[in-house]
Amino acid sequence: MAFLVPPPPHKESLNYPESDIFCTMPQEAPFEHPGPVKYCIFGCGTNGYNIILELAKEHERAIVADKDETRVRHLRDQKFDAYQRDITRSDMLPGLPQFEIAFVMTGDGDTNLAAVLTIKKRNPSVQIVARSTDPVNGQKLTAAGADYVLYPQEVVARQAILQVKKQHASRISQRLFTLLAGWEGTLGIITHKNPDPDAISSAMALAEIAKQANAKTLVIRIFYEGNIGHQENRTFVNLLDIKMEHLTADALQKCTYLALVDCSGPGANNDVPPQTKINIIIDHHREGKHVATQSSFVDIRPGVGATASIMTQYLQELDIPVDKRVATALLYGIRTDTREFKRNVTPQDLSYAGFLLPLTDADLLDKIMSPSMSQETLDVIGKAIHERKIQSGYLFANVGFVINRDALPQAADLLITLEGVNTALVYGITDNAIVISARNRDIRLHIGNALSEAFGDMGDAGGHPNMAAATLPLHYFGKVEDKARLHEIVIEPVLKKFRDLVGLENEGKKNGA
Repeated sequence: MAFLVPPPPHKESLNYPESDIFCTMPQEAPFEHPGPVKYCIFGCGTNGYNIILELAKEHERAIVADKDETRVRHLRDQKFDAYQRDITRSDMLPGLPQFEIAFVMTGDGDTNLAAVLTIKKRNPSVQIVARSTDPVNGQKLTAAGADYVLYPQEVVARQAILQVKKQHASRISQRLFTLLAGWEGTLGIITHKNPDPDAISSAMALAEIAKQANAKTLVIRIFYEGNIGHQENRTFVNLLDIKMEHLTADALQKCTYLALVDCSGPGANNDVPPQTKINIIIDHHREGKHVATQSSFVDIRPGVGATASIMTQYLQELDIPVDKRVATALLYGIRTDTREFKRNVTPQDLSYAGFLLPLTDADLLDKIMSPSMSQETLDVIGKAIHERKIQSGYLFANVGFVINRDALPQAADLLITLEGVNTALVYGITDNAIVISARNRDIRLHIGNALSEAFGDMGDAGGHPNMAAATLPLHYFGKVEDKARLHEIVIEPVLKKFRDLVGLENEGKKNGA
């Protein structure tokens, strides 16, 4: 029956002016359900119906408004709260229970626009998700007050990609496990030079997967080159009791199989001969050259924030129990390589971190994150502060001869925080190389690419947009006893290449320097 004058408002109804005339549609709720209504779906075609089903799975109370009498009846037969409404009409809301969120989901753009305008006029606080038929219609819906405009074709595409990625992750994890299960001999897992927590934890995780796949016939050894000098990294290795060996030519020869983690191939941030056959490569770096190699298994994902994230996904997909040591290591690896979840972090990284967090040893993690500082590190940081020179936002600090090269990135981390500094380069000399650590917060500069372009032909150089490093062998200059002289005859000419690249040399000439 139709009401020419509205009846007294239902306790759950919206308050409307008495001048409004109700539409000639069923007004009473078909079922009595306890509790307030949160969702209302306007237009219950394929998309709207699927939303109803998903909400029902989550035990959320939702109502439906649709013009089609037969569709409304079928929905009621399925025990859904359905109301017959022409949602193009301005009087379609009276009689509906109050709701907080509206899905406007018909396949007609003009109909959806009319519904959005009506809902926002009556109750501006309602959050609206509206389906758009095209970009122009989407702009109109946004202007009308829609909080989120939905393009079903894009949703389908994203969902398809997510499903494919999930299936691929499962398949590639199983492929890795099957590969390891069939091997006999010694697997050498190699990190990049001067390994960081991401590389170390990834090696640990791969070793754990190998043990689960083949503990009887496969011996696993973890190798590294360079030094583990950063006090946090040393504490990390010591507290977690991670067994790592220095890589030698003899050790390399004794390995039946080789795996590289957190580096993209032989010779890429490691001293493995370029022609060496690598059986497994797992990495996340976009930057740098991906050296061609004959490998049985390659998984390089530039879109992931840390290699530790990839390894965590393997463990999840393979349903391998993660002990506290491995979980703590992987979480710390993700945390450090994403700079406290502030750099190159993805939703996947956050998801994997969330998975690991309850499995970690909180006390152990706290000890790793709060190590004592060595006297040499303190001296290097102090010298970097004293020797700093700033030009147009670029800071250069020469720390002279260093034994612990990992003191340089710690100095760079501090100096980049200085007011007026956008890019910081801290550099020094070891027994056989010039070492440079760089930090950057200038969005116009990719510091990893800049170092690679300036120094790549002289040694190892590269990194991320915000942090990078270079190691430039001294060759015969390494025999010079007076290390101080090397600054004048080697380092300054080398740094001139970087200054030229970023335009500082030309700037100095313009200013009469």
